[in-house]
Amino acid sequence: MNQLKLGIPKGSLQDATIDLFARAGWRISLSARSYVPSIDDPEIECLMVRAQEMARYVETGALDAGITGHDWVVETEANVDELAELVYAKQRLARVRWVLAVPEDSGIRQPSDLSGKIIATEVVKTTEKYLARHGVKARVEFSWGATEVKVPRLADAIVEVTETGASLRANRLRIVDTVLESATVFIMNREAAVTSWKREKAENLILMLQGAIDATNKVGLMLNVRREHLDAVLAVLPALKNPTISTLSDPDWVAVNTIIEEAVVRQILPKLKAAKAQGIVEYPLNKIVL
Repeated sequence: MNQLKLGIPKGSLQDATIDLFARAGWRISLSARSYVPSIDDPEIECLMVRAQEMARYVETGALDAGITGHDWVVETEANVDELAELVYAKQRLARVRWVLAVPEDSGIRQPSDLSGKIIATEVVKTTEKYLARHGVKARVEFSWGATEVKVPRLADAIVEVTETGASLRANRLRIVDTVLESATVFIMNREAAVTSWKREKAENLILMLQGAIDATNKVGLMLNVRREHLDAVLAVLPALKNPTISTLSDPDWVAVNTIIEEAVVRQILPKLKAAKAQGIVEYPLNKIVL
């Protein structure tokens, strides 16, 4: 049987990835001490791998494909194909940033102020390339974690990843510049990517994962309305594209079906009722395939 050897990121992205797969239609089960999860698809073999290491295992062919951050593809300089960007992270559906940060009272205001300074980070190569672009010579040290607490005693600045900036603010740090913007990506081994079965399996998987991401925070809305009040209802509805309008058995009535952000439902339902809509039904979505 053909199988796609797929790396699932262990660590901060693990729970979000397993949840995404569930919404896309695949159930991944992982015991507390196992790095080999089971998946309800005999054509996929999963292995838990840290995102920082994923790209090199995909590059060597130990894995056919994997999910990791674009930042780690850049940092490891891995020769892999990035087939798709899957915009989700551990806290929310968003890209992350690697930022240059310093203590709030630091005199460092721009990259040129880093000359001769010490910078702590997990992404040493990325930071060194950033400094080179700005013509700055500084000492870049690898940080094994807890990078925020290393300034000002152990380093003058840090390059750290952030989604919201909350942790940096909590540690009284100020962002000077963005070093790299990143999102979760689906990567594939170059040789596997030109193998027709593996490529098709990967692309079908991406389609369903992307559909689950696109459906996040959205709901479907169905309602009935008399034709004479249709324009008033449509004026209220935001839409993914254009609402679907279907004729009912009574030619004076139509059914309207659309997709909207879940957060706006509470705002527009009273307006729809006021516009003479009836039989309004809100329903959850698993996937949206555009």
